[in-house]
Amino acid sequence: GGENVINTTIINFNNEKMQITWATRKLFPNENVSFFYTFGEGKRKDWKPCTTYLLDPDYNSGCLFKTEGPTLSISIRNSNGIEELFSKNLKADFYIKPSPPENVTFFWNEDTLTVSCNKPKRNARCLKLELQYKNKFDKEWQSRISQCCSVGEQGFDPRKCYSFRVRLKRQVPSCNVVNYSSDWEAETFWMNGTLRDSCDDDDITPQSKTGIVLSFLLPVLLMMLVLLILLCKWQRVQMSVLPAIPDPKYPFADLFNDHNGNLQEWLDKNDHVVLQTKLDCEEPESITEAESQEEDGKNSDKQRPLEKISTFSGAAENNDGKEAEISCLIPASNTAASFAGFQVLMNDDMYVML
Repeated sequence: GGENVINTTIINFNNEKMQITWATRKLFPNENVSFFYTFGEGKRKDWKPCTTYLLDPDYNSGCLFKTEGPTLSISIRNSNGIEELFSKNLKADFYIKPSPPENVTFFWNEDTLTVSCNKPKRNARCLKLELQYKNKFDKEWQSRISQCCSVGEQGFDPRKCYSFRVRLKRQVPSCNVVNYSSDWEAETFWMNGTLRDSCDDDDITPQSKTGIVLSFLLPVLLMMLVLLILLCKWQRVQMSVLPAIPDPKYPFADLFNDHNGNLQEWLDKNDHVVLQTKLDCEEPESITEAESQEEDGKNSDKQRPLEKISTFSGAAENNDGKEAEISCLIPASNTAASFAGFQVLMNDDMYVML
């Protein structure tokens, strides 16, 4: 083993504690190594064993100890601490990871924000303050960096809610050989200069809420209108394909209203009406027959040429009787039909049997 043979991770937590880790399983798969360290630049070194090991999971993979100076020497040895496997001398100040900023304040002036924090007691010149922010619709954080310990940004929309977080960064390479930053300070939420608990619902303005309601309401109304039109068309198609069956209680209202549907009782009561109708229709036929017989008696003594005329006249009179009968049975109509020289009045709801 020798210096810079293996890779180690060195972190100096705010110049207060040192943490050094190594890849145990890869570098020392079959041996549980031991760790020693010392601060100072003298040739004579007073090595101190590690008292707080980091395990992975049962093997030593790192050591945590107090920072005691700017110059550090480390030594990784075998399990009994005699054989040295790796050693290194380094500047502890070049591996500082700063602590999160303290007492962070937000100052708003219309759309401009200024964020500041307490100035660290040591090495403030090596630190920068980083501000990150985003609103609900941003996919990535936007970042602003300034010299410790104040940073400002402008152009914030007062109608939007923003998330903010800040941290301290160690300058590289003037102060650090590794780009270390502090952990993020607790995230805060602001809208129009007012601190909020979260930005879950604050980005939705009343106008946008109204738009959302309308966007849901309009499709529903449109769907109802389409269904109403389809229903009306379906009723028309249904009426044309399957017409409604007429209710018999309207043409025979007296049968159902006065006789409760008793057909025999209704017929008994209406017999005189039917009989009277028959008599009215039979009277012209009887009169026609009597007149025809009288005409036949008178014309029997006349000459032969007159018999032809009498026969024609009798036929005409018989036809007059038929016309009377037809006029009794057939209602009045505006249409006249001619059959064998006779004129018959007809309407659209009748037919004639010859």
